[in-house]
Amino acid sequence: MQKIYLDNAATTPIDPEVMTEMCRVMETYYGNPSSIHAHGREARTVVEKARKKIASLLKASPAEIFFTSGGTEADNLAIRSAVTDYKIEHAITSRIEHHAVLHTLEALEKAGVIKLSYVRVDNKGTVDFGHLEELLQTNSRSLVSLMEANNEIGTLTDMKAVGDLCWQYNAIFHCDTVQTMGHYRHNLQELKVHFITCAGHKFHGPKGVGFIYINPSVKINPLIYGGSQERNMRGGTENLYGIAGLAKALDIAYSHMDEHQQYIQRLKSYMKEQLEKEIEGVSFNGETDPDKSLYTVLNVSFPEMDMADMLLFNMDIAGISCSGGSACSSGTNIGSHVLEGIGASPSRPAIRFSFSKLNTKEEIDYTVSKLKDAMTSLL
Repeated sequence: MQKIYLDNAATTPIDPEVMTEMCRVMETYYGNPSSIHAHGREARTVVEKARKKIASLLKASPAEIFFTSGGTEADNLAIRSAVTDYKIEHAITSRIEHHAVLHTLEALEKAGVIKLSYVRVDNKGTVDFGHLEELLQTNSRSLVSLMEANNEIGTLTDMKAVGDLCWQYNAIFHCDTVQTMGHYRHNLQELKVHFITCAGHKFHGPKGVGFIYINPSVKINPLIYGGSQERNMRGGTENLYGIAGLAKALDIAYSHMDEHQQYIQRLKSYMKEQLEKEIEGVSFNGETDPDKSLYTVLNVSFPEMDMADMLLFNMDIAGISCSGGSACSSGTNIGSHVLEGIGASPSRPAIRFSFSKLNTKEEIDYTVSKLKDAMTSLL
């Protein structure tokens, strides 16, 4: 049976060059980067070389990059430390953010630490900038946490525009860039952002490693205490091999970004065209304008059916890995908070297909064919 992987927004296969680099580091460097002897110093060189590489790609200073276990930890560090250390009493987010952000902010609100406001988004997931400015005007100094690209529907948010608005109202801006890092270029010298976050496994790097960029204008305390690693910002022995793999993956992504973006965008557009041609009644969730949508994500709603939960099951049986769900129907099921947040119909099953440089047009044809077969049998 053919096996097709179309769930790259969840995680990506590791690049062979990344694996080679990680194995080289494993075989060569085994000292603790915090040790002062020769083996430790050699390991420390690996960490700092990776930090310097990442900083150069993002047009940042190495002193502004701190390694973490991934995007979730980085989001928690930015939000919890900013709220605590700057005595923030008001935060702004949207209802379609990743749970690493939403659940963290909701926990702080439940504990009585902050008041939480939700900026309006339209039916494509686009942020209402007028409402955002109103929330900034009518509240005390705020923490704004908005992602650059939605992980379920792909809608992009103009990070520069949000940053400029936050700067105008003296707000702290945290941007979850987990879905865009390695897929778009970031020039942090041109952005008014205090924190951005990254997870290496979203662009063919290893799992369990990421980083946070912290603007030097903000000074925060650690989320995880222990040793003095990461310049006292994150206790715990550094993930030496993961850090080396992360830097290698980002370097590869930047080196081939334009060609990969064009290739993947063509795959996404082709699948959209074939679905419209072969399956009557499909629609697409999120922004469909290529300039306003993440080129790796296509979220599709299918016609209403009695056995909607079987659609994703049929894809799995056919060897196709993708993500599914529907808008939450209050009191009856737990579905996608993102689709609910943009007002999608809870009666229509939805599937997120997400692509990488490793996918092919032939895989798209096979997937559309199997979707057509499944729809015929379920309707």
